[in-house]
Amino acid sequence: MRILVAPDKFAGTLTAVEAADAIAEGWRRSAPADDVVTVPMADGGPGFVDVLHSCLGGELLAATVHGPLDEPAPATFLLVNGTAYIESAQACGLALLPVGPDGRLPEPGAAERASTYGVGELVGHAVDAGATRVVVGLGGSGTNDGGAGLLAALGAVASPDGALTGGPRALAQLTELDLEPARQRTAGVELVAATDVDNPLLGLRGATNLFGPQKGIVADDDRLAADAALTRYAELADRRVADHKGAGAAGGLGYALLLLGGRRELGFSTVADAVGLPRLVADADLVITGEGKLDWQSMSGKVVSGLAGLAGPALRPCIAMAGAVQVGNRELRANGIEAAYAMVDIVGTEESFGRPRESLAAVAERVARTWSR
Repeated sequence: MRILVAPDKFAGTLTAVEAADAIAEGWRRSAPADDVVTVPMADGGPGFVDVLHSCLGGELLAATVHGPLDEPAPATFLLVNGTAYIESAQACGLALLPVGPDGRLPEPGAAERASTYGVGELVGHAVDAGATRVVVGLGGSGTNDGGAGLLAALGAVASPDGALTGGPRALAQLTELDLEPARQRTAGVELVAATDVDNPLLGLRGATNLFGPQKGIVADDDRLAADAALTRYAELADRRVADHKGAGAAGGLGYALLLLGGRRELGFSTVADAVGLPRLVADADLVITGEGKLDWQSMSGKVVSGLAGLAGPALRPCIAMAGAVQVGNRELRANGIEAAYAMVDIVGTEESFGRPRESLAAVAERVARTWSR
């Protein structure tokens, strides 16, 4: 059999590359004659650059940029045939914010002063390196500034000084905004926002209300204030664009890229097209995908649903392996997944977290006995 292994990362334990290798290793123990092809996947969040580099090659370029709270943040972007791939989480990710007293959410108030300036610096570095197309993976952000920092890094001018670089708290003081210098800086460059999120910037389904709590913007009053600040910013920039799909991605980074003439693509589709995934699916006898937690979010725009969506029309069975599975069999099949296997059910919770690579390989070894022929 020809087996295609195309998982997302197992967040907190395995990168997509590590997960793909573990599944392949375990599968070959049971079915050494099978032809196992690994294609690690991502949807725009953490791991986006590493996944593309593993599949496309190209040149990884290093840069030190400003992190969300103005600290130095080491980052890399990938340059392949004139296209630069940037992972926004490297410059403004949730993992870069200090952790609060509960050990889970960021420190209170951190996201309200956090900036996307470093992401704009990465875009500028990519343009200076000769990129004519810049694809920015949006996901895992710890910011909620509507991409104002990105615009400032590319030359946008505002009054008062510093209003674009201090997070939503500073945006509340914004009185004037000129985006033309930023547009000139990226003139002639195709900008793409790669994201699985289609939310607008503002309102009940906007960046603040949907994603603010996981960034530490928990209190109702704080979310109202942050959304009001973004509204003021949008009224000075372009209120209509704030309603576009994906404007609310990564705390509004999508909005900033749209303001510069960029367009939104599904993060999964961006990676799938870059690695030729439809052809690889058609050539396979069985498609295997997976992620850390398989739940309802997995069924909408994520890697798992994307693989199932390609496998179905190609008449190829698709199965999933995950740390935990929180979707029933009926719902899985309705979404194109023939079966799903949970590490915690097969090897136990302690083993799954303590030895994730070995545990995932063990699951794959067992599953191969059922599916390989």
